[in-house]
Amino acid sequence: MPLPINVQFDIVLYSILSGIIVGALFDLYNIIRGAKVPRIIVIVEDILFWIFASLAVFTFLLYTNYAFLNPYVYVFMIITLIIYLKFISPKVLKLELYLIDIVGKMIRVIFKGITYPIKIIFYSISGKR
Repeated sequence: MPLPINVQFDIVLYSILSGIIVGALFDLYNIIRGAKVPRIIVIVEDILFWIFASLAVFTFLLYTNYAFLNPYVYVFMIITLIIYLKFISPKVLKLELYLIDIVGKMIRVIFKGITYPIKIIFYSISGKR
């Protein structure tokens, strides 16, 4: 028995969203991975990333559309991922780098704010300036 049209629409919508999720995870992975890493480490990192991404997508699809994994789900995921990587990824990558920079600055300010009184106490006890 064929699925009702609203269920099929939900399946397509969630497969498109899962393609976007994989693209965003791939952008984060590229930021974290770095540039100068030995080839064997890159291969292991890539395998681990795709295992994590497949688990994340399967979990997402399991909770949203009961894990209907029809061929068109894969087709829409791949098409969405290609479109995301071509057109949306550069903008999201800039946004992610900006947010990482802001969060890094906030962490540095908080860390310096917490350690400054400790340094003052330590220097007053040890007699150093």
